Amino acid sequence: MVFRIGNASGFYGDRFDAVREMLTGGGPEGAVDVLTGDYLAELTMLILGRDQLKDPSSGYAKTFLRQMEEGLGLAHDRGVRIVTNAGGLNPAGLADALRVLAAKLGLPTRVAHVEGDRLPAVDGALAANAYLGGAGIAACLAAGADVVVTGRVTDAALVTGPAQWHFGWGPEEYDKLAGAVVAGHVLECGTQATGGNYAFFREHDPALLRRPGFPVAELHEDGSAVITKHPGTGGLVDVGTVTAQLLYETAGARYAGPDVTARLDSVRLTREGPDRVRIDGVRGEAPPPTLKVGLSRLGGFRNEVVFVLTGLDIEEKAALVRGQVEDALAGARPREVRWELVRTDRPDANTEETASALLRLVVRDPAPEAVGRALTGAAVELALASYPGFHVTAPPGKGAPYGVFESAYVPAADVPHTAVLPDGTRAPVPVPQRTRELAPVPGPDLPEPLPPGPTRRVPLGRIAGARSGDKGGDANVGVWVRTDEEWRWLAHALTVERVRELLPETAGVEITRHVLPGLRALNFTFAGILGEGVASQARFDPQAKALGEWLRSRATDIPEGLL
Repeated sequence: MVFRIGNASGFYGDRFDAVREMLTGGGPEGAVDVLTGDYLAELTMLILGRDQLKDPSSGYAKTFLRQMEEGLGLAHDRGVRIVTNAGGLNPAGLADALRVLAAKLGLPTRVAHVEGDRLPAVDGALAANAYLGGAGIAACLAAGADVVVTGRVTDAALVTGPAQWHFGWGPEEYDKLAGAVVAGHVLECGTQATGGNYAFFREHDPALLRRPGFPVAELHEDGSAVITKHPGTGGLVDVGTVTAQLLYETAGARYAGPDVTARLDSVRLTREGPDRVRIDGVRGEAPPPTLKVGLSRLGGFRNEVVFVLTGLDIEEKAALVRGQVEDALAGARPREVRWELVRTDRPDANTEETASALLRLVVRDPAPEAVGRALTGAAVELALASYPGFHVTAPPGKGAPYGVFESAYVPAADVPHTAVLPDGTRAPVPVPQRTRELAPVPGPDLPEPLPPGPTRRVPLGRIAGARSGDKGGDANVGVWVRTDEEWRWLAHALTVERVRELLPETAGVEITRHVLPGLRALNFTFAGILGEGVASQARFDPQAKALGEWLRSRATDIPEGLL
């Protein structure tokens, strides 16, 4: 029997009315059995941690609670169960708030939650949370919960938990669990699986992509799945959109989690029909003996000023104001001072904006006063004493705190994974009895290279798609092509050395290339390129969301037969 799991949120701030869309769409044969919502990311945990410093009763995604003012009734009427990690740092608090809401609405909604992920903070961390698996969710559903709230679980656990419950899978049915992990990874970011942020968006009607529908996974007992969406919703589901999401924030062939290690090199994708892509063939292995722990802490204070440089002599104007600010900061220089000149200007421009470049100054320091008045005064006092046309994009403000995300690992047995059932019973979740230490998979054989022939220098994106993202201070870029002939070229042409040439900012960064022939894909990881993570805002693109698009824009020699 097909078990349908839908997603209605890929991040804290996603489309508010998606819950209603997913609960009311699909028709009688396409209604979902379980609706999930992913609200947590590394940056979100820091935001929730700061919220809880001000109000200990907070620490969860309040947006979800507002969505449930309508969603609880719709789910009750349609018999849909809801599973979400919106509990953040306080799943018990959100569960209590949901019970109050259900009573106010006159609904017999049974609420359970999962806890144990929050560990004692160490080394000044604001929060320390282990990434739990889906077994606690499964236990809550088995006890009759209509809504299950979790804290920090893996994104895929929102799917593996319901699948374990529905199909009765045991903890060592690795292939089935791995299939659910892959389906969960596709669903977790919402509309990124249905045409959102899609490299080949130009090949489709813009009206179709204006409002993508949210994804649905039709799971089968053998662990296979079909990714689709509600009929009549926008967006699209094809092998390309699913491939893109599979490569998002992953790395090599082994994709480890607390339930199972999924082998991404075994995934098969097949177009089954319009807006339907089958995932099967997924193999699984025992999970590692440790759990990842995300540590969120305050890293210090930051401030920035963006100077606008217009018209002629851009480089000289930048040098003048930079020297003036550096002189003013000489007596109380922040620990970190970074300048970046962004040449957005064009010669002989027909608008003032396109005649202007941006000079960005970012400062960081452990002390707020070092990035406050010392910087703002230095910038403001130059208003009538610097380069011609002096102005800034916004008045300089006070320094603001910034966060740092770090990863650690602890034995799974040391984490008190607990399902708190609808009647309040606390059920400990057993740790896996079998584990397997992670090790790299030997590199697969590459396809036969294309024979020599004429080439044309064009952007890589003419034939290759890409999607990129962040994991702490690291970034990844997944690059894929759509035909076997293109794969024969890509596998040999896009080496680590070539990526360094195409992306000069990666000089000095450790790059690892992972080969996934079944997806016709290469996945590159860039160690430490994002500094201390997204909350530290170390780069112009702090989550590396567009790193893949920069790579696609770079010119390279591509065989004419592929163009």
